[in-house]
Amino acid sequence: MNRLSIPLLGLKASAARRQEFLTIGEAAKASGVSAKMIRHYESIGLIGAAQRTDAGYRVYATEAVRILQFIHRSRGLGFSLDQISVLLALWQDKRRASKDVRTLAKQHIADLDRRIAQMQAMRRTLGTLAAKCHGDDRPNCPILDDLSQY
Repeated sequence: MNRLSIPLLGLKASAARRQEFLTIGEAAKASGVSAKMIRHYESIGLIGAAQRTDAGYRVYATEAVRILQFIHRSRGLGFSLDQISVLLALWQDKRRASKDVRTLAKQHIADLDRRIAQMQAMRRTLGTLAAKCHGDDRPNCPILDDLSQY
């Protein structure tokens, strides 16, 4: 992580020197979240507003990068932004009950199981249709016939 010596808006120089800040590109690289998504997460309030340099550039403290890493990992597990917001609040609440986190995880597992079952059903149906298709130069196509039915 690079230490920026650029003065930050609204921060005294001594406070800015005690904290390391990363540019948005560095924060993106360190967290695995694109700069575009970092700006989006900031705009929807999932992460706090970035500090700004006197030139107006966004800079992020190391804690913001940890939050971005948390979001990145949560997204990788398929959690929605709403669920991630709840998970972040639980993570930051040191007095939380682990049962609340477990409940949310179990609900997400159930949702994943439903989606997996739906996708397996879609795959079976499409496999059946593809098996019925001759795949030759004839115009008849059971796949298109099925898709055109209501």
